[in-house]
Amino acid sequence: MIRIHQVLATLGYGDAIGHEVLGIQSVLRGAGYESEIFVETADPRLESLTRDYRELVDYSHRDNLLLHHFSLGSKASRTAFALPDRMALIYHNITPPEYFVGVHRTLARQCFRGRRELRAYADRCDLAMGDSEFNRQDLETLGFPRTAVLPVVPDFSHLDRPPNWLLAGQFDDDWTNVLFVGRVIANKKIEDVIRFFHAYHTMFNPRSRLLIVGAQSGFERYLASLHQLVAELGLSHVHFVGHVSDEELVAFYEAADLFLCASEHEGFCVPLVEAFHMQVPVLAFAATAVPATMDGAGVLFAEKDRCTWQR
Repeated sequence: MIRIHQVLATLGYGDAIGHEVLGIQSVLRGAGYESEIFVETADPRLESLTRDYRELVDYSHRDNLLLHHFSLGSKASRTAFALPDRMALIYHNITPPEYFVGVHRTLARQCFRGRRELRAYADRCDLAMGDSEFNRQDLETLGFPRTAVLPVVPDFSHLDRPPNWLLAGQFDDDWTNVLFVGRVIANKKIEDVIRFFHAYHTMFNPRSRLLIVGAQSGFERYLASLHQLVAELGLSHVHFVGHVSDEELVAFYEAADLFLCASEHEGFCVPLVEAFHMQVPVLAFAATAVPATMDGAGVLFAEKDRCTWQR
C-alpha cells in the first residue's frame, strides 16, 4: 500500500489548518495508510505528532503521495518539491502582501515570495485543491491545469466540551456582547469591527461591549494601532482577550449575542462556521470566500460606508 504523508510549513495549535491536517491524518490512518506529518516548525503542544521536514528524504518514494498544504513558501515546501514522490497541493490561500506593508514587513515579503513560489507547483502537482471555490479559482488563475475543491469539514469536537468561564465569566451578564474570533492580523480589518461597534455602542446601545478573541503575538505593531484607535474613540468596553483554551472559547461563544466580521481577505474563515455551530448570529462583510462559507446563513453586508445588507 502506498504511503500518504502531509507536508506544511508549520502546525499550529487550535487553528483551522492544524485541525484539518490532524483530521486528514486520522482518516488516512483509519483507512490503513501509513501517514506522517512533516513540518518546519510546530506548536510545542503538537511537536510529538510531527516529524522534522528533513526526515522527508528518508521516507521518500516515487510511489508515495505527498499532500502539500501551501499557505506560505518554506524550506519544507522546497524539500518536498525536489523529491520524486507524487504530490497533491492543498491551497489555503496567501493573503495579499499589501495588508502587511507598514505593520509587518517580513510577512509582507513572505506573502509576495510565497505567491511567486506557488506558480512553480503548477507542473509539479498531479492535482491542486483549494479548500474553497474562491481558492480553487485562484489556483486556476495562477495556471494550475487540474484543480478541484477539497471542502473544509470543520471538526467541532474542540467546541463540544464544557465551557470554562474563568475569563468569560465577567462578561456573562445582561449586556450585549459583540464577538470577533480570529488572529489579530491586518487583513481581518479589526479596526473596522471597532468602528462599527463604536457606532452601535454610542448611538443605539451603551450597555454593549466588544470581545476580540484570538492570538496577538507577531503583530504587536498592528495591535498597538488598534489600542490607539480605541483610545481615540474614547471606548471603554473593548476587550482584547488574546489566545484562549478550547474550553474558554466555548464560554465566549456562549456569552456572545453577535459574531461580527469585517475581514477583507479569507480563504474560508472557519470561525464563521464555529459561530453557526454555537448558534451565535453572524454579521459579516461579503468579501472573498466569506459569502460562500456562509452559504445563505447569517447576514452579509456588501459595503462598509453605508448599510447595504444581503440575506
